[in-house]
Amino acid sequence: MGVRANQGSICMAMKRRPGPDNPAKPQRSAYDKALGLLARREHSRKELKTKLRQGGYEGEETSAAIDRLGAQHYQDDDRFAEVLLRNRIAQGYGPLRLRVELKSHGVTDARIRELLEEAEVDWDASAAAQLRRRYGGAGTADPAERARRAQFLLRRGFAAATVRSVTHADVDEAADDIP
Repeated sequence: MGVRANQGSICMAMKRRPGPDNPAKPQRSAYDKALGLLARREHSRKELKTKLRQGGYEGEETSAAIDRLGAQHYQDDDRFAEVLLRNRIAQGYGPLRLRVELKSHGVTDARIRELLEEAEVDWDASAAAQLRRRYGGAGTADPAERARRAQFLLRRGFAAATVRSVTHADVDEAADDIP
């Protein structure tokens, strides 16, 4: 019985993470932490800064680490925006949703316009593919069902004109007024 209890406490000790409470290992620098985050996936400067500050790193150390990563081409906001855009298009999101998400990561409006133009996406075909994926290939004559399908596409970020042409539902143009 005593041996089992001892083994349990050893396992618990091994699971403890190093940090300010556990001096077994020194805390990683902001640069090392950011590099680890970038090893998993692309991050924007804004996103890295937020994550490092949440991790308890000071503003000057955070800025220096992000600047160093940028100089070494490990972090690049343009590359981040391109990867994010490609991923979201592949997931079936529309241009309005993409614009809002890129804006939340600190990408400028001019760069967002460029990226969307460079993507050369047929938004009508993308919206139709999302409808087929969600509802199957059969159309519907029921106005309530068409409205439900239209709302689905609007939530995914497609423009009202696109939704109207794909679903043949009456859609309000005010749905496009997302900043």
